[in-house]
Amino acid sequence: MKARKGGRFRSPFKLKQKGIEVVGEWKTVQIDPNLFAEEEFRDIVCLEELTEYKLVSSSKVGKVKEKKRKAESASEGGSEEVEEPVVPPKKKKKNKDLRSQTDKGNTPNAAEIDVLVDKEAKYNEIIDEANCEEHGHVTESMSSRKDTPKKKKKKVPKNKASQAQEALPSVATSKKVKNWTTEVLSASTDQKADVSAWKDLFVPEPVLQALSYLGFSAPTPIQALALPSAIRDNMDVLGAAETGSGKTLAFAIPMIHSVLQWQKSNNSTTRNDSVSKESHQRHDETRWENEDEAEKVTHQQVEDSGDEDVASFTTGCVKVLENVEFDSSDETHTVDSHTKRPLLGLVLTPTRELAVQVKHHIDAVAKFTGIKTAILVGGMAAQKQERVLNRKPEIVIATPGRLWELVKERHPHLSNLRQLRCLVIDEADRMVEKGHFLELSQLLEILNDSQYNPRRQTFVFSATLTLVHQTPTRVLQKKNAKKMDKKTKLELLMEKVGIKGKPKVIDLTRKEATVETLTETRIHCNTNEKDYYLYYFLLQYPGRTMVFANSIDCVKRLSSLLTILNCDPLPLHANMHQKQRLKNLERFAERESCVLLTTDVAARGLDIPNVQHVIHYQVPRTSELYVHRSGRTARAASEGLSLLLIGPEDLINFRKIYKTLDKSEELPFFPVDTKCMTSIKERMNLARQIEKAEFFNSRAKQHNSWLQQAAEALEIDLDDDMLMGKKASEQEESQKQKMLKGMKKQLKHMLSQPLFKILMKTKYPTQSGKLLLPQTSGGISALGAVSKKQAKKKKSIK
Repeated sequence: MKARKGGRFRSPFKLKQKGIEVVGEWKTVQIDPNLFAEEEFRDIVCLEELTEYKLVSSSKVGKVKEKKRKAESASEGGSEEVEEPVVPPKKKKKNKDLRSQTDKGNTPNAAEIDVLVDKEAKYNEIIDEANCEEHGHVTESMSSRKDTPKKKKKKVPKNKASQAQEALPSVATSKKVKNWTTEVLSASTDQKADVSAWKDLFVPEPVLQALSYLGFSAPTPIQALALPSAIRDNMDVLGAAETGSGKTLAFAIPMIHSVLQWQKSNNSTTRNDSVSKESHQRHDETRWENEDEAEKVTHQQVEDSGDEDVASFTTGCVKVLENVEFDSSDETHTVDSHTKRPLLGLVLTPTRELAVQVKHHIDAVAKFTGIKTAILVGGMAAQKQERVLNRKPEIVIATPGRLWELVKERHPHLSNLRQLRCLVIDEADRMVEKGHFLELSQLLEILNDSQYNPRRQTFVFSATLTLVHQTPTRVLQKKNAKKMDKKTKLELLMEKVGIKGKPKVIDLTRKEATVETLTETRIHCNTNEKDYYLYYFLLQYPGRTMVFANSIDCVKRLSSLLTILNCDPLPLHANMHQKQRLKNLERFAERESCVLLTTDVAARGLDIPNVQHVIHYQVPRTSELYVHRSGRTARAASEGLSLLLIGPEDLINFRKIYKTLDKSEELPFFPVDTKCMTSIKERMNLARQIEKAEFFNSRAKQHNSWLQQAAEALEIDLDDDMLMGKKASEQEESQKQKMLKGMKKQLKHMLSQPLFKILMKTKYPTQSGKLLLPQTSGGISALGAVSKKQAKKKKSIK
């Protein structure tokens, strides 16, 4: 009889070692079904007999066994690395097979049974030895055997990186160091920038070194105004400056200075304990890495093996690896060390991507300080983030939801927020909006009540901090109505955030709120025509383009539509997995010509280099959103273009934005070449038909498969009326598929044709034998086309 796996019987080649040489095949034996009713036979699956076989002398088997034992004893004495922790799962599997053979099969050879009994005893000894070893020994041996090459690989980039990154790798981009911030923060080590302009701003020496390395020779206006007040005068700062003006460093440098000051003041008390702390910390870090890797190994073992006994054995291993006693003994030490190394800086951001970006900027500036940072955002494993917090980072960058979750769980590093030296609320006007970020209001309540620190500095930054909407007359007619202006808006914000003293208010925003280098344009069209103009723009003016929509459904529809038209868009919205969101941002930053279809998740704060165009597929609901969306381009004194596609339903929002931003001139219309619009419409209409057919097919399939699974689980019959779409016959289905194939073929042919046809001005070649071709519009940028049109308009007026 043989062990069964996956419904198939394996050829029993293992028996060749165990006294039998198989010649023929195993054949099933017919059994009376009534036998299975008896308890003694209930475990039997089937019986098989082998008639054609040869008996191998038991002396050979004994010799093999002795050799194996000698080899194992030599390995045990020789080196600890070649030990047995990884072997037991495999041997256990054999053991199970052998047991099943002894219990269920009638073996004719007595020598074989002796071998089995001996081997079983041997396996039990191995398991006992593994369980009786000291705690942590298995972990060390397993991690040293399996993870040494991995650690070596990791250490190479770590040595090059900063001390801060060495102590704490980024959670969000642990696998890839490369992301969309690398281009902004990359600098050549050979040519270091002159940072004499920063010295009057009281910037710490290690930060100056990092700024020189990054090539930031001079501060931006917001940095020049904010740093002296924050570092020298220790004041709270409310900063409003246009997008791409360097607000991140305006709060990052004072925060690093504050942490360094705290470290200096506490240096005398902690100097004696520093050596023991470092050694313990290193031990902790290696232990955490070992635990991570050991967990991965055991999970893989369980997945690979289909047998329950193996799974139970490996879970036993996990219990040894987890090392419960070791953790509990350390608990007092960790709590004590959390009080010695508290959380000193906290940065709150509205989106996960912005948190990742802020972390990379702080890490770059704190490169030579040894300050550790951590990131706490949703969409990532909470357990890993807890483990990162156990390393006691001085600065934490977080989104309110995940931070509040860990505060409620009373993580030791977040339990004592009274020692917090710096609190930053980035994009504060969005964070404090009514109906958003409930967790933030609860956090601020704690920070301003039970965990209040009078010495704490608060930084509040946004591009639209002082942007005031005109209050409607119906609101002003009410009894207690207040007319909202900049002063009252800032006072309300200070009250919500908990700024009690007199802060330094810096307002560098223009009257129009957008950047001077931004060219704003518009196209008025019907709602169904927006797709045509979007496709026209993407074909006519390739480059790095961000397309904003108000809803996730709209982003999904555009994504499938542009994919059919071979535009290869990258979607980004809140329903996507966090890793995919970050990956799409990285890809967008890598490619020179690419389209990012996104909701307002990417509207605030993201510093993606060289974004040439921003298209508002749907007009944003508020003027703040318009300013932030448009601010993804024309950053740091570079030029950019913003295009509004205005449908009839967008007019109300457009007029509100126009009024609030107090635009003196009308937005110019974007020039469109009407000659090629007919072929664009043909392509787009065909792509719409394909997208619609595919969407309904996939939706119906999903709905029907779910219903069928539910019906099977409940053991009931389904009515055809309950299924989405009438149950089509095979003929109708094949006809639909043929139509779809035909449409795809037709679209493929259309896409292969040139869209912007070049009209030849001459039929004759020149002396060199080349045909003179006129310049195509593809050579002109979108900004060039707009400026050309405006120049023509001015000439016609004159």
